[in-house]
Amino acid sequence: MSAPIDQARVRSLFSQPARIQPSDFLRREIAQRMHERLQLVKIVPKQVLDAGCGEGRDLVLLQKTYPAAQILGIDAAPAMATVAGAPVPDTRALNRMLSRLLPAKAGVDILCGDFGNLPFGTNSLDLLWSNLALHWHPQPDRVFAEWRRTLRVDGLLMFSNFGPDTFAELRTAFAALDETPHTLPFVDMHDFGDQLVEAGFSTPVMDMERITVTYDTVDALLTDVRALGGNPLATRRRGLIGRTAWQRVLDAFEAQRRPDGKLGLTFEVIYGHAFRPAPKTTAAGEAIVRFQPRKPQ
Repeated sequence: MSAPIDQARVRSLFSQPARIQPSDFLRREIAQRMHERLQLVKIVPKQVLDAGCGEGRDLVLLQKTYPAAQILGIDAAPAMATVAGAPVPDTRALNRMLSRLLPAKAGVDILCGDFGNLPFGTNSLDLLWSNLALHWHPQPDRVFAEWRRTLRVDGLLMFSNFGPDTFAELRTAFAALDETPHTLPFVDMHDFGDQLVEAGFSTPVMDMERITVTYDTVDALLTDVRALGGNPLATRRRGLIGRTAWQRVLDAFEAQRRPDGKLGLTFEVIYGHAFRPAPKTTAAGEAIVRFQPRKPQ
């Protein structure tokens, strides 16, 4: 499964944290909803990875949740990794305290790299968290296989990403311009479930919700769309848009105003979590048979 996403352009689009920061309100909201789901799973991880950590706001949440764990963050954009590596003031005192009270590995470490090709050994992570990052990769099925490789047996994967109904209003408006795709080809929730099983995860749980953000003007709406990343497709339209053609796009947006006079922008948010199961065969292909001791009567 592959999408024509230019990964070099993805890194370029995220090379200016200040341009991305205005959309962080949505990431914070979704991170909180992910965290509520995470609280229902009783785990005590030693190593936690935030794949696609951006500016590192989720790292703070994960460190507070698991203060004895080593929290790792990885992002492909060097500027984002640099920002994530500079702790916000209210975490510096916490880091100093943890360094005195907890094992040496406890704390936060940042790496710059591809979350689809992790620089970690097999069976090295207990929890892999990824918030609104997976849809930026052209081959999410291969990413799942890599994430499974790095998780320990019974390790937990928890992620969120946008689904196909995201930016529906944007697609409708830009259809008045041309047939070129102007948004990412977001993957369906059920396809993600199938990919998780194919990658070797067990008991995947998928759910979805729609969030609508409203705006007074088209400019405000498009500012947030750009702040969420932009269009990294290799097949994207090149060149300037003429005034007449752009007016058609604006008119198509205006035609979608809600009864309250606002412009809406839909986000289909997919949440998923799954565990890495114990292997059923050896490296040589031999079946592994496990015996559970009988409980005393």
